[in-house]
Amino acid sequence: MNEILTDISGFLWGWPMIILLLGTHIFLTVRLKFPQRHILKAIRLSVQRDPDATGDVSQFGSLATALAATIGTGNIIGVATAIALGGPGAVLWCWLTGVFGISTKYAEGLLAIKYRVKTDDGRMLGGPMYALERGLGWKWLAVLFALFTALAAFGIGNTVQANAIATVTYESYGISPYLTGAVVCLLVGAVVLGGVKSIARVCSMLVPFMALFYVLGCIYILIANAPYIWPAIKLICHAAFSPEAAGGGFIGSTVMMAARFGIARGLFSNESGMGSAPIVAAAAQTRNPVRQALVSSSGTFWDTVIICALTGLVIVSSVIAYPDIDFSNGATLTKDAFSKIPVIGRPLLTFGLLTFAFSTILGWCYYGERAMEYLKGKKWVTGYRIIYIIAVFLGSVMNLALVWNLADCMNALMAIPNLISLLFLSGILVHETRKYLWRNRLDEEG
Repeated sequence: MNEILTDISGFLWGWPMIILLLGTHIFLTVRLKFPQRHILKAIRLSVQRDPDATGDVSQFGSLATALAATIGTGNIIGVATAIALGGPGAVLWCWLTGVFGISTKYAEGLLAIKYRVKTDDGRMLGGPMYALERGLGWKWLAVLFALFTALAAFGIGNTVQANAIATVTYESYGISPYLTGAVVCLLVGAVVLGGVKSIARVCSMLVPFMALFYVLGCIYILIANAPYIWPAIKLICHAAFSPEAAGGGFIGSTVMMAARFGIARGLFSNESGMGSAPIVAAAAQTRNPVRQALVSSSGTFWDTVIICALTGLVIVSSVIAYPDIDFSNGATLTKDAFSKIPVIGRPLLTFGLLTFAFSTILGWCYYGERAMEYLKGKKWVTGYRIIYIIAVFLGSVMNLALVWNLADCMNALMAIPNLISLLFLSGILVHETRKYLWRNRLDEEG
């Protein structure tokens, strides 16, 4: 089964997906007149409260929940895996996916608000399934997206993250994975049983602290590796477009492998184009679709343009500085690279993995619940939530080679219908952007 999924994943993440994903990123960047240039405005809006606007949680709460789901093991182990499999050039492809992905995340957030619906009990629901159904009339494709999302939550958002937590605590402190799994189960249950407001409240407190701590730690490591930063940057840029041996302690890699693994891990990290973040963006309190679109776009900036880039630079510079680092495995590569830095290296990696993985479990629980509610109604959400919590324990104690490949497949299958909706509704995106952003009317009600 693992070999079959490996082949399927390789097919799904071949040139067609790379062209579709990057093509959509670039197309939307040009069509929307480079929304990346508004990133400072987006950051400013993300920390402003708009309590009179319609929605379930604040814009910052929505962004924090989305970041909680995206800032996970993909930012640490995922980047290292991309480097191990695709060479150092994968870091540049991962970063470019984030830069151009800002426009796609903007578009996803806009459509999430544009086509969201209000339930009988006053909750806001939205996401690509509602854009596909209400914007394009393609109910069948909306159902497929929701199905893939409900299944993907158990991979990218649950078992993979729980296994990372259990592995780190066992290797660092000798704690049994069974005990770790039980504790994480209880913590996750205590948060997610309270619904989106509980998840958003916890994420709003956890995400800024964990991200700031990790970024400062990476900067400290780069200062320690200062003589090797520029050689690392040159190696990353050269290897991204050259099939020659990478050198500097790295094995050679083809351009295709660097692009494939860099883009795949970039999507795994920032989820731009996957369609997950707009599910929680739809719950935000916002005056019009474009305000939330800008706030959503800032998530990709923090996740990939900053955090993934720092992780990649730390790993590549450390491998150049210490050629004895094991290059054969992504997780081992990360551990060895960080542990070479005295005092702060190993604790920083442990803290980053534990907090990033736990927050991802919380965010993806909400995504899976909303997908299940779309498919079967609200009465199925509680059962899904209980199964999700149980899966946290199972992920802590099982071998996840199969799950990683399954997660890659589900990510690609989610992305395809979402990207189709973005392309076919690009006219709506331009209309709304012109109305509110280009004409400086962001404060108007939508």
